[in-house]
Amino acid sequence: MTVPGSSVREWSPLTAAPPSLVVFTGIISIQVGAGLAGRLFGQVGPAGMAGLRLWWAALILAAVGGRAVAKVVAGLISSRAWRDLAVALAFGFVLAAMNFSIYQSFARIPLGVAVTIEFLGPLVVAVISSRRLLDILWVALAAAGVLLLTRGGTSLASSAASSGGVAGLSTQATGIAFGLLAATGWALYILLSRATGRRFRGASGLTLAMIVAAVVITGPAVAEAGGALLHPAVIFAGLGIGVLSSVIPYRLELEALRRVPAATFGIWMSLEPAVAALVGVVLLGETLVARQWLAIAAVIAACAGAARLQRRPDTALTGLQ
Repeated sequence: MTVPGSSVREWSPLTAAPPSLVVFTGIISIQVGAGLAGRLFGQVGPAGMAGLRLWWAALILAAVGGRAVAKVVAGLISSRAWRDLAVALAFGFVLAAMNFSIYQSFARIPLGVAVTIEFLGPLVVAVISSRRLLDILWVALAAAGVLLLTRGGTSLASSAASSGGVAGLSTQATGIAFGLLAATGWALYILLSRATGRRFRGASGLTLAMIVAAVVITGPAVAEAGGALLHPAVIFAGLGIGVLSSVIPYRLELEALRRVPAATFGIWMSLEPAVAALVGVVLLGETLVARQWLAIAAVIAACAGAARLQRRPDTALTGLQ
């Protein structure tokens, strides 16, 4: 047991594990969850899958901290702290939009490509926050990587896409557009996560936001998947994906950030696009050409370089997809 007032923490396998292993385990967990979600797109569609993930994540978080959230909400209403409540609500809307967009992207372009594009969000936040001239190099390198990814008409859609184009765009262009929306959502997530953390104690703000996200995603999820969401196999698969994609990564990221600087954490997280690409190859049978692997490497280098220069913990390349 930990002695009250002592800085010594209770031993557990998680606290004993090297921080790098903790981070990489979280990366693998979230990308395996994404790969498994991709396998269900044919049954419930990307919107339905986003709904299952957020519903289960909200249920798990609410089961752990639901009473605390109820007290917080009651306190906000009684004190008329509408700004604090608005921040949590905005956080929830962003979570819903980010999950919806990235799954729409997964359904149209390879997993590694979608995650690489999504990483532009935290990269922009890192660059804006540091204001160093060297950041121009990282932006240029990331832009070159994205251009390599988007050049060409068919190779990005080599995976078996379950959805087509939107608003007259090709399947590939639609997937890229959704990836960019997810990148915007990730950037907003970082900013709103920081704002929520300053206004709410513990995980109450995140839990409240996740509940809001689960409610917001319900309409699109039900409209796309309908009764398929009630199939027992789909329900249990959604539980597994919610745990892999949300619960486990949240816990591991929290533990890692307690033990390493944000810049180090950001550099390690920059490997996520490569892991996503490998998971897409293994679980989804996707293929990437040499140009696309080079593009992913360029974006990883840009994100790692930007993270290395970070000195403020609130702008680390953190967040959920």
